[in-house]
Amino acid sequence: MTRHITELLMYTAPEPIHQANERWLARILEHLGDTRRDAAGLSLMEMWLSPHLLLTQTCGYPLMTALRGKVRVLGRPRYELPDSSGGNHCSLLLGRVDDRRQSLADFRGSRGVINGLDSNSGMNLLRHRLAPLQRDGQFFARVGISGSHRESLRWLREDLADLAAIDSVTFAYLARHAAEEVAGLRVIARSALSPALPFITAVAVSDEQAVELLRVMNLALRELPDVAQTLGLPEVLPASESDYQVVLDYQREAETLGYGEVR
Repeated sequence: MTRHITELLMYTAPEPIHQANERWLARILEHLGDTRRDAAGLSLMEMWLSPHLLLTQTCGYPLMTALRGKVRVLGRPRYELPDSSGGNHCSLLLGRVDDRRQSLADFRGSRGVINGLDSNSGMNLLRHRLAPLQRDGQFFARVGISGSHRESLRWLREDLADLAAIDSVTFAYLARHAAEEVAGLRVIARSALSPALPFITAVAVSDEQAVELLRVMNLALRELPDVAQTLGLPEVLPASESDYQVVLDYQREAETLGYGEVR
C-alpha cells in the first residue's frame, strides 16, 4: 500500500467545510487502496511540488506562474454556490455597510487590503477590476497584506481597511456557517469570472492515473451526498493548465492599462 500527500488546504474553514473535505479525502483513498502521508511542516509550495503528491488544490495564479509545467491539473470544481457556478468563481469586492461610498470608483484613495501577492482572487482579480479606475498607476492611498481572506475580512470589520476582494466560495462558506465573520459587510462590486481553484497532482502522474483519480473523486462525491451538499460541490470537471490562461490574460490587461501592481 502506497502513501501519498492528500490535503485540501485552500478551504479549511469553517469547521463543517474542513470535516467534509476530510471525509471526501478518506473515501477517495479508500477506493484507491492508498494511505495518507504526513504533510505536517511542509509549506504550501513544498507540498504542491512534492513528488509524493497525490491530490491537493492550489490557486489559479500560482498555477500559471510558480507552478506552471511543474504539476499536473486534474480538474476544476463545479461549485454551485452564490457567485460560483459551472466551474467558475469570482471575487467579491467588499466594504462595510456603514461606509457611505456606493460605487467602486468612490473608493479611489481608500485603504485596500489583499490576502497575498500570489492570490488570484485576492489580488489578481482585484487588480483587473480596478485597472480601468486607477490614476497614474494608483488606486488606493495604501494597501496592506493580511495573509488570508478571513484576516482581510477582519481588517474590514475592524475598520483597518475599506475594500478587499474575497473569493466567492470562501464568502459563501462563511456566510452559511460563520455569519459573524461577514456581518456588517456588503458587496460593492464583483470581479470577472475565473476558473475555480484547480485540483492538482504530481507532474509524474500518468494520463491513465489522472483519469482514474478524477473518476474516483467524483465517485466519492456521489457516494457522500451530504459532503457534496456541504461543499456545494456536485462534480469535479475535467481541466487542463490551458483553462487557466485567462488568469494571465487578466494580468496583462491590467498591465496594459498601467496597473501592474495593486497600489
